Amino acid sequence: MSVSSEGALPVAVRAVGGGQEVAITGRIDVHSVPDVRLLLHEIIDTGNGDVHMRLAGAEIGDATGLGVLVEAYNRARRAGRRLAVVDMTERTGRLLRASRLDRALVLRDGEDAVPVVAVTA
Repeated sequence: MSVSSEGALPVAVRAVGGGQEVAITGRIDVHSVPDVRLLLHEIIDTGNGDVHMRLAGAEIGDATGLGVLVEAYNRARRAGRRLAVVDMTERTGRLLRASRLDRALVLRDGEDAVPVVAVTA
């Protein structure tokens, strides 16, 4: 497991069967998004397989937090990969549903759970 030394948010990245798991802890907002964006770009561009984002310890603070998820989803799709949000808080799940991002992102309740929502084009 590696932990990012950049930025304000602790981010742990580890290899999982067929992809990477990214665990973000803290508030994802206008102040932390640039660092999160750089890390996600690196993971998507240099890895392979699905990207599992663990957001149980994260709080999406504003629209830029949602925007970085959409950007990562689009980048992963262009790279032939899928982005799955796993272990999110109840608040994050409500926010993704309210913004209708649940229609684009693959949402999973746990690591081995069946996708709640399929990826759409």
